[in-house]
Amino acid sequence: MFSYDPYAELATLRDFAPLELTSPDFEPGGPLPLFAWGAKRGGEDRSPALQWSQAPAGTKSFAVSCFDPDAPTGSGFWHWAAFNLPVGTTTLASGIGDLAALPPGATVLPNESRSERYIGAAPPEGTGIHRYFFVVDALDVETLEIPADSTPAVLGFNRHFHSLARGVLMGTADPADR
Repeated sequence: MFSYDPYAELATLRDFAPLELTSPDFEPGGPLPLFAWGAKRGGEDRSPALQWSQAPAGTKSFAVSCFDPDAPTGSGFWHWAAFNLPVGTTTLASGIGDLAALPPGATVLPNESRSERYIGAAPPEGTGIHRYFFVVDALDVETLEIPADSTPAVLGFNRHFHSLARGVLMGTADPADR
């Protein structure tokens, strides 16, 4: 059913070391928990917990994002994007999707709704099952110097050239379930 994996395509451009990314809130490829859905679809707009393996030597910070390539836009839908997470970070608790909850020094970019926080899954009726790619990159810089009002795509472009390792965890949401 799904043919396009944006992160597999990026891996063909540049080799990334693996970073094991998991969540205690959902299984890889499995449905997102109800709380990670949008409030208008019965959820709480709360980010799931994420945890990742030891980053490679040279890691100086992390970036995290959530992207739905299946949104009926032609360009997907960014639900969350944060960067400049300190090097010692290896977990993000559930609900940590806004700037106030993230470690000091982190930046959260405006998502597609232009809010600086995680917004939950809300696939429209008739669009099939959507995939939500949670991605963590170990970066070779302490700070990515991009404006705080940039789009998540600008973050993606910049993090691509500074990534030492990448972890991808995909969850799903079926509009028929809501």
